[in-house]
Parts: sequence; structure tokens; C-alpha cells
Amino acid sequence: MAGRRTTDGDGATGAARRATIIDVSARAGVSRMTVSRALRAPHLVRPDTREAIARAIDELGYVPDRAAEALSTRRSGFVGLVVPTLTNTNFADAARGLTDVIRLQGYELLIGYTDYDENAMLRHVRDMLGRRAEALVLPAGPRGPALRALLAGETIPIVQMAGLAPSPVHYMVGYSNCEAGRLAARHLIGLGHTRIGVLAAEGDGLSCDHRGGRRLEGFLDALREAGLRDDLVQRMGKPPVSFTHGARAMGALLERAPDLHAVFAVSDLVGVGALMECRRRGVRVPEDLSLMGFGGFEIGREVVPALSTVAVDYRAIGERTGTMVLDLLAGVRDVPRVVDLGVTLMQRETTAFRPALLSVPA
Repeated sequence: MAGRRTTDGDGATGAARRATIIDVSARAGVSRMTVSRALRAPHLVRPDTREAIARAIDELGYVPDRAAEALSTRRSGFVGLVVPTLTNTNFADAARGLTDVIRLQGYELLIGYTDYDENAMLRHVRDMLGRRAEALVLPAGPRGPALRALLAGETIPIVQMAGLAPSPVHYMVGYSNCEAGRLAARHLIGLGHTRIGVLAAEGDGLSCDHRGGRRLEGFLDALREAGLRDDLVQRMGKPPVSFTHGARAMGALLERAPDLHAVFAVSDLVGVGALMECRRRGVRVPEDLSLMGFGGFEIGREVVPALSTVAVDYRAIGERTGTMVLDLLAGVRDVPRVVDLGVTLMQRETTAFRPALLSVPA
């Protein structure tokens, strides 16, 4: 039987013949074309037919030969996604949303991660293009000359995700990191804080957290516009940042400026680490110090006190990116080049109003 191991007369086990799409069509009682359609675009096949095909596939142990399909159709059936890190749950949410949408049209996702290294990004993009990716989804940010030249010659859809640019070369879905930083600063200033610090990652050039850097720029711009000092910035740790980076940076900043009113962390992961360091040092949050993060991570909701943050709906970003990719692949006209999903200020328990009598001039 197709897909089963066979035995010789003396009981020795022989190699099994791999089940084919013809075996599946015969077992399910449908045409080969119907099986192919059910695998590529299941929404186009009747539910009872899909169930019969699924049973046949399970019984036969059938595995589609994607390489052969790609050669015959010149379609790989996959979309490439490159993310900066796998430790950030927001990027995982975006990948999940993207996958849920493109699977409706029979596409799968191939994921690579860079650890914020431009050279790794270049390797992933070359590999995905070599494997005939039908579209690419890349993190927003500056590109080195080699990657820019590589992408400039491509005709497949390319979408940048989780950031916006004033004059995008490719399609973009995300939010303004600069405006997110401004929003955080204005919130803390509005609460009466005047000595405000920032926790950020180290790194420069192309191997750094450009999105976090843009948030930092927006935050410091808002401080300067309010006439406040902008030098209380503590950089520590190469991206991707972690709780440990946040704790160490918070400790170093408190050593520099023990009379701080408030601190903004460019990531909730850094913010949670900073909160733990405050607890170890006996610094009460928010009574002694207001603390704010970015990203809307689940852990920020669950720590005590809950972390105030500028939240981003990464699941929605992934879903909207998926819709844009499918529209571009289908040749839909007038696809918007930039989609701004914005951010949301969420004041929880780590930020509080500072009475004017207690504030210290900058």
C-alpha cells in the first residue's frame, strides 16, 4: 500500500514507497486537480471534499513535494519574514497575525531573525530570494548599500513592518516610533515631572535597534521643547535588550541622578527590569519615581505595580501586513503605500502625578 513499509518473505523490512498526489486523489475519490486546489487554496473546495482529502492524506502519510510544485508552477508558495529577534513577543504576535491571513490563500511563512545585525539581514534576504519567496516582509529601518541594491532589483512585493518613514521605498505597515517617544515624554511632563531619564540600548551604525533609537529621538525632542534637560540617558546592553539590561541601566542611572522624577524605557522588557531594580534599592514606584515603558508586552500588565506603557497592537500589524501582501500578489490596484496603525498610551500603576511643591527645577 502506498505510504506503508513492506516486508520481504523472510520478514526483512523494505523501503516504503512515498505516497503521491495520485494516491491521495484515488483514495479520496476526487481528481488530482481537486487535491492540489485543496492544498493551495482550501477555501475554494467544498468542506466535505476537503475532509475526504484530509482523511486520505492522514491515512497515506502524504507529504506534498513543494520543490516539484515550485518547479512546475514557478511558485514557491511562501512569504519570507525577517524579524530582529525571537525573544520579543511582539514580533511573535506580528508573525502569528501575518501567518493567519496569508494561509487563507495557501501561503506559508518562512522566518529568519537577525539579532539586529545588518549582515544577517542581508544573508536571510539573499537566501529567501534564492528560494523564490513570493513576497518579503522586513523590519522597518535603515538599510546598508548592499541590501538596498539587492532589494532595488526585485519585483516581488516588499513590505516593511513596525515602523514608518516619510518617503518609503517599499510598502510599510506600522506606527511612528518618533511619535511614540514624544507621546511618552508628554505624558510624563504632563504629570509634573521635570527630571526625566531614559533607558536605551547601546549600538551604532547598522547593527543597532533603530526603532528604539527613533523612540529615543522623539522623547528627547519633546523634553527639549518643554525646556527640560536631555542628558539623563543611560545606554546599556547590545540589542536585543532584556530584563537584565533594564535592571543594570536603572542602577547606573540612579547612581548618576538619585533625584530623578521619572524614567522612560524604550522597551517594556527594559522597563520591567528597571522596576525590579527599583524594588531592590527601596525606590518606590510610583511614589518616588514614575516609570514608563513601550510596547504593551504581556509581562507589563502582570507585574506589580503594572507598567505604564505606549502600547502597539502587533497582531493587528501582522494581519494588516498579510492583507497588503495578498493584495499585492493578486495585482490589486491602489494599495496604500503606507498604513499607520498608531499607538496607544496606557497609564497603569507605575506613573503618577507629582505635586508641584515637590518638583525640582531642571
